[in-house]
Amino acid sequence: MFAHIYSFPVISLLLAEEGGALTHVAFADYLPAGCIDRQTPLLAKAAGQLNEYFAGNRRTFDLPLAPRGTPFQQKVWQALRTIPYGQTRSYGDIARQIDAPKACRAVGMANHVNPIAIIIPCHRVIGKSGRLTGYAGGLNIKEYLLRLEQGGLV
Repeated sequence: MFAHIYSFPVISLLLAEEGGALTHVAFADYLPAGCIDRQTPLLAKAAGQLNEYFAGNRRTFDLPLAPRGTPFQQKVWQALRTIPYGQTRSYGDIARQIDAPKACRAVGMANHVNPIAIIIPCHRVIGKSGRLTGYAGGLNIKEYLLRLEQGGLV
């Protein structure tokens, strides 16, 4: 697996690819064991699109993705990709969307292990009450991303 650490406005992200598809966008500032530090054309393209996103100039991503997970996780991650830029959904909304209305907690767990943060927009999922809930990058980063997308000052 090829990977590289990129610095963005408020965070460092590990981008990784395997077999010509993006497998990870993770909040990290180090390479995990077994990764080869290489800036491939795909990783450079992903970094470029993320830079455009952070600049407020990109709303969708055009990259080959290959997140690894269970069939249920894959369903959840696909549903997350349908949440429009600048909007949010609750865990219950996602559970209903994938025809598993009682699986709110399982949706939350799938959200928690999403391997391709930001591009698969798990930050757009909030609690039923409208409150921000856990995020791998921290609630401050989740709030930053939501404000960015809603055109607020960040």
